[in-house]
Amino acid sequence: MLKKFLLICLLLKCSAGFAETIRTDVLVIGGGASGVAAAIQSARSKVKTMLIEQGPWLGGSMTSGGMCILEGNRNLASGIYAEFRNHVREFYKPRLGYDTTRNAPLVFEPYTGAAILKKITDTVKNLTVKMNTPFTAIKKDGTGWEVTVTIDGKPVTIKAKLVVDATELGDVVADAGVLLTSGFDSRADTKEALAPPNATNQIQDISYITILKDYGRSTDHTIPKPEGYNAAQYGCLKSTDIKKLLASAKLPNDKYMIKWADCANQYSVTSDDLKPENREATFRKARLRTLGLIYYLQTELGYKNLGLTDDFKTPDHLPYIPFIRENRRSAGVVRMMLDDIYTPYSRGSKLYRTSIAVSDAMPGQHYSVAGAPQISYPPFPAYSIPLGAVVVKDQDNLLVTEKAMSVTHLVNGSITYPSVQMTLGQGVGATAAYCIFFETTTKNLQPRVIQGEILDFKGMLMPFADIKTTDRDYRAIQQVGATGMLQGIQKTTGNSAQVLFVPDSTVHTAEIKPFLNEIYSRSFLWFNKENPGELFTIGNLLSYISEMTLRDPRNLQLETQKAWKTYYHFTTDFNPNRPVTRREFAVLANRFLNPFARKVDLSGKLVN
Repeated sequence: MLKKFLLICLLLKCSAGFAETIRTDVLVIGGGASGVAAAIQSARSKVKTMLIEQGPWLGGSMTSGGMCILEGNRNLASGIYAEFRNHVREFYKPRLGYDTTRNAPLVFEPYTGAAILKKITDTVKNLTVKMNTPFTAIKKDGTGWEVTVTIDGKPVTIKAKLVVDATELGDVVADAGVLLTSGFDSRADTKEALAPPNATNQIQDISYITILKDYGRSTDHTIPKPEGYNAAQYGCLKSTDIKKLLASAKLPNDKYMIKWADCANQYSVTSDDLKPENREATFRKARLRTLGLIYYLQTELGYKNLGLTDDFKTPDHLPYIPFIRENRRSAGVVRMMLDDIYTPYSRGSKLYRTSIAVSDAMPGQHYSVAGAPQISYPPFPAYSIPLGAVVVKDQDNLLVTEKAMSVTHLVNGSITYPSVQMTLGQGVGATAAYCIFFETTTKNLQPRVIQGEILDFKGMLMPFADIKTTDRDYRAIQQVGATGMLQGIQKTTGNSAQVLFVPDSTVHTAEIKPFLNEIYSRSFLWFNKENPGELFTIGNLLSYISEMTLRDPRNLQLETQKAWKTYYHFTTDFNPNRPVTRREFAVLANRFLNPFARKVDLSGKLVN
């Protein structure tokens, strides 16, 4: 009897030991905008995936941080971000006055956003989500990783083949020993004309956003006077049009998202202030700054009817986390620079060819400290985000998102926007799944295969604002655009610039000749023989296809003419002598020449 009892005890002890180790293919640490999208995409790509989040909500800055008015990527919604946006709009659609126009900012209450993300993740196969699960340590385990987390107050080991650091502050890469930089880069370092002469440690301010509700004119929801309150700190608001600020901050259900600049609720920090050992004290001061703003609004400006809501279950009803715009940045396989945004086609590297996501977010410059450099950005264009910027240098199977991406300071101001990060997360999830599916590491990534997976799930590679994901030729245009055969055209409006494909405009010989000569060894012979005019015709394109693919020219023309409207659904008439449109060129080139099949490395260079 005693032997049986001892045996049972031994078995229970062994079982408990095994239960402390969890194995997964992909581990995403951080359930923010990028992390939740990365986990969803990895799992949908049929890879066993685990997502851990230290807080009670998914969504990071845009839910737990209260950043719930999203303007970034409103013209470029695709994939998982478009799915999330559609769910939000369907939820609020019955409410009078909710704006559902195509390019309207996405507006929602933080709790609603978190609930929608939970509902989406609950339906995804191959995905396990662990909430209230802090990350504590990481160490190498062969080509994979061994991660320590805390579940129900106890340390648990997770062994993963690949890890995605989607934490708000890059805690995982920091613990893994990745080289990190912070603050303004110097002009000598990045060669960016807009960079300051000298590097500084200054990063953008953090903000404890607050969600206030209008409880009615006759009500009084004044909070207790915050510790250390000084009304003079908020004096600039006396000359500000508060009604105008509130109108731009309006949420459903008589709520407002208060994230105001200058003397309001920004709080100046350095990267040292955001180190784990300093965060509690830093965040406490930032919270007091926001509580002081609320008290000032109520007592000095007369908005006693505006009060805190109980959306966040915190003692002061402020969000679970601050809105963090910047921290330390990783050393990646490539470092994305400002020139990759303004002049992507004329650079030696062709990083746009390796794109895994897009952005149209404006760069932020949120500094309340005196003397911080202010950058005079020219009109800021939409852009593609390269694969190499999320691949950590000298560390196998470690990908990074959020503020720790491999970009310069001047790029960081745009790329960390929450809706951009959700778009990016999908590309990161596809990258993680690639490594697992092909049983390889991040040293052997094939951008074209990863991009194909992104497009399979309605993601976006090129920031063409005039080509919707529902366009019948969306994939062909995205694939041809990602080669550089047909380049995007910038259209400036104010301080920003859309990138357009302009599908009905005609193709100029000069724009396609360089790329065609680059990928086909016989191309220059065709150009010398045919000598096409300034405008490339349908006949020129069919002749070129025939020459490169060795198809009979007469049969090719007859087949194309027959399929022109029935198969390709072109709205124009078939005429070999007419200049070919960019849409027609992209569709036919994609089908017969398939330039997207040419491999590229992480710098965008064509690989033979």
